[in-house]
Amino acid sequence: MKKILFASTALVATAGVAAAELTIGGSARFGLAYDESQTEETRIEQRMRVNITGIAETDAGVKLEARFRLEANEDSHANDISGRGPGAAGFAVSYGGLRVDVGNVSNVLDSGDQVDYYGYGVGFTSFLEHNANFNGPATGFGAGSQDATTIKARYNVGDFSASLSYKETRAQAAVANAPGVLGSTAVAADEEWQLGLGYTLANGMAIGAVYSDTDSSGDYWVIGLNGTAGAVGYSVIVGDGDNQADASFGASINYEVSSATSIRAVVSDGGAANADTSYGLGFRHGLGGGVTLAGGVGSKNDNTLADLGVSFSF
Repeated sequence: MKKILFASTALVATAGVAAAELTIGGSARFGLAYDESQTEETRIEQRMRVNITGIAETDAGVKLEARFRLEANEDSHANDISGRGPGAAGFAVSYGGLRVDVGNVSNVLDSGDQVDYYGYGVGFTSFLEHNANFNGPATGFGAGSQDATTIKARYNVGDFSASLSYKETRAQAAVANAPGVLGSTAVAADEEWQLGLGYTLANGMAIGAVYSDTDSSGDYWVIGLNGTAGAVGYSVIVGDGDNQADASFGASINYEVSSATSIRAVVSDGGAANADTSYGLGFRHGLGGGVTLAGGVGSKNDNTLADLGVSFSF
């Protein structure tokens, strides 16, 4: 990540105050993606993200952050290329073991504070993750506008942690297209509360649970554990809710063949009525300099998916 440091005269003139900091970093990827369900089954996948974060700290050690994202991508089989951003901003205040995020930020389930909801994804796009058969309300930071404001608080003390988030979506009427103005669809009012608890054992295994209550989709819960055993990283989740016919199960592993190469496997089952088991196998190979070659093949909803490409961070 590249960093650009700025110090205002006021900060420099005040003893003991650290200079304000602006960090610019991001990631990019490109390659081939295959989706059996599409008319044009093979497409070129490309995406670039740039995150811009401003950081300041008070004399008392309270850290404040503000962040937004720029993004350009091609994620449809129509091969159209689009850009988004600057996105809505997310803000954070942290001190000691307490951190509060406000705005365009992740809720508890998406944040990974307590449960590893995504696991070890297959492919350079992570087209298959171990939550494939889950329908959990995970929403997070992204580019572009947002329909809702999220507030999330997390507190860590020793090996224990707790998180709470609230998201409010206010009703919005549909706006018709006008000359030079793009219309919008109606947005229904909604509220969501999420609570998560987590604990890390002496051997490094993390155990956590998240409970969600949303006006539109009812209750949802997820329990997970993850850790490492030698060269193997593992993550397992179980979940169910009012918006699913059956409980869901997901597991993923990452096996380090060498310091540069790893093999990943994913399986996810349950969820919707008569849902097919999702599964996939992939690899990742570090080329140095933050560049990774990755690919995989899998099945989701009885549909074959695959990709191969490179990704890098900067």
